Amino acid sequence: MSTAPLVVVADDDTITRSIINLKLKSRGYTVITASDGSEALRIIEAENPALVVLDAMMPGINGFELLRQIKSTPKTADTLVVMLTSRKLEQDIVGALNAGASDYLVKPFIPEELAVRIARLLPIGRPQ
Repeated sequence: MSTAPLVVVADDDTITRSIINLKLKSRGYTVITASDGSEALRIIEAENPALVVLDAMMPGINGFELLRQIKSTPKTADTLVVMLTSRKLEQDIVGALNAGASDYLVKPFIPEELAVRIARLLPIGRPQ
């Protein structure tokens, strides 16, 4: 029996966290949320999630720095990361993808689109 993949959602906006949490849980994922980058890092180090959804602009450690930390740490280097942010400059998008982000969505976003993109990266039933 396969366990549900763990997704960490890090965003300082309570409503955004709640929407993503509900959408992903309805699709069978286990979700842990964090309201800032420092909290997200602690969770990621402790739980070793399969995928992380990161807002770029958060208190503490911002999403771009957290992405770099995730990808430079051997234990978490293979973790899938989806950036979800209002930053839509080409340099931000290309920089995040070059730093190892698996995908990049710009806010405002369509929750179902995010769920479909995550399902493509991390299908339910895939071994972790």
